[in-house]
Amino acid sequence: MEMDANPPAGRGMAVERDPVIDLVRFTCLLLVVVAHCMMVSPVLLKDGTVSTQNVLMEQKWSTPVLWVLMIVPLFFVLGGVTGLQSWRRLRAQGGTGFGFAQVRLLRLVRPAMALLAVMWGALWVALLLGVHPQVIALMTSGAAMPLWFLAAYLTAQLSVPLMARCHERAPLLTFAGLVTLIITVDSLRGTLPVLAFANMIFVWCAVQQLGFFMADGFFERRSRTWLAGAVVSSNLLLGLVTGVAVYPGNMVVNLNPPNFCLLLLGISQAATLQILRNSIRGIAEARWVQTVIAVAGRRSMTVYLWHLPLLVGMSGLLLLTDVPKPLAGSVEWWWARIPVFCAVVILLIPVAWLFGRLENRPTAASHARGPSRAAVVTAVVVVLVPVADAAFNGLTLALLGGGAACFALAVLLLGRVPTPVLPPPVVEGAELRAGQRPTLPEPDLRANLET
Repeated sequence: MEMDANPPAGRGMAVERDPVIDLVRFTCLLLVVVAHCMMVSPVLLKDGTVSTQNVLMEQKWSTPVLWVLMIVPLFFVLGGVTGLQSWRRLRAQGGTGFGFAQVRLLRLVRPAMALLAVMWGALWVALLLGVHPQVIALMTSGAAMPLWFLAAYLTAQLSVPLMARCHERAPLLTFAGLVTLIITVDSLRGTLPVLAFANMIFVWCAVQQLGFFMADGFFERRSRTWLAGAVVSSNLLLGLVTGVAVYPGNMVVNLNPPNFCLLLLGISQAATLQILRNSIRGIAEARWVQTVIAVAGRRSMTVYLWHLPLLVGMSGLLLLTDVPKPLAGSVEWWWARIPVFCAVVILLIPVAWLFGRLENRPTAASHARGPSRAAVVTAVVVVLVPVADAAFNGLTLALLGGGAACFALAVLLLGRVPTPVLPPPVVEGAELRAGQRPTLPEPDLRANLET
């Protein structure tokens, strides 16, 4: 069934979860964990300190491979699909942009709060037990990589109500405006390097807009020839701008701060996803696949936030044992990535069981009132300040503790999510009595929020 390009504001949209989107998002998360297992390689030096090698980045063959496997833009495309659908459902129930910001903040901040608090406490204990401060600093920096993504993704998601309004009024003009801002910032980054971080907003909002187009059926209505042309042309342009050294050829280097290359990758990946959609659907609708995704998908943010600190901590502890440690980059080292990945997955199971419930929507009584607009705005500032500090200056042990405290304050400010008042079911021959209010859903309902 063909979808309208610009659904009217306020229309109720009963959108079912798309198993293709869920499977692709789960696959992307799996690839991120695999890639980090291929990067981290700590080395114990004679003076008792530790250094790390990013093995994958040091391989000559990694540049074309990372071009293909850089799936961060696809994360934002998928976030645009689910974000727009969630916003439209909330708006149809009478929700506001501040309510949307509240549930999004709670969905992302509560798991991060637990991570920062546990890391801060564990690293302080390690420091008091005599672990070298340089090792502590190294392990602390291991949490910085998940946090930059949290900052970028949270900023993009908070912009959904505003960008959705712009998209409904002028979708192509909105997208073109973001592209213009991206290119402008990239053109000035040599003169004003700090300006490059503005593309943390412009690039990811533009890629998220591709998800808006996908949610509205834009890509679905395009022919396979058009989609293939979009894939080829975006990659040719990407090859051109990297080939003449306007941008680096390594997509990891282009990632932070992001630039125009990530938008080109997003276009290519969105079109590729649409081409492969029917093939993926057959796999995604398999019962065992849906069972795995139903379990793991509910804890996706917990898996993302915790996998790298667990990997760094496990690798650091192995340095203190007599377990054979192959030379980084050797054949034996690459074969060892398989048990390392399996070990990280095993460690994630109890962590997801303990902290995964923080991703659930908090239960509220039917009469619960949400926080004021001032509280939501304050919570946004309280969350983004430490995250921005970590992105610009790096993560320290003090910032870990301060960030955990700021995130906890944000959770307190946001409070409980009010249960929306839904219209009563229409029963033939029945009328509401004068002054009778619509019925409310059960007060103990829980809802898992989409990422």
